[in-house]
Amino acid sequence: MLAVARLIRTVTWLVVAVIVAGILLWVLSANPHNTIVSDVHDAANWLVTPFHGLFSVKGAKLHLAVNWGVAAVVYAIVGSLLASIVARATLHRRGYGRVRPVA
Repeated sequence: MLAVARLIRTVTWLVVAVIVAGILLWVLSANPHNTIVSDVHDAANWLVTPFHGLFSVKGAKLHLAVNWGVAAVVYAIVGSLLASIVARATLHRRGYGRVRPVA
């Protein structure tokens, strides 16, 4: 089960990295016709779909950065919490979470 917690953490940070890369590519005006830029932006856009239009901010770059930034933070927090819960459940099952009386 600790491997599952590690997998959750890894996937979480990969998702956050894709979103942050998408923000940076947009804010820094990377060429949208480049295949890598387009693929990263499409993947990030799909990941942040529930967060579209969360905040209305003037300016396209700021609007995207704020909304996608919130999405990255939420993914990081939720993923870390899930990984911690799985890891603690595993350790508790192994007996590391119990207080043993001193004889």
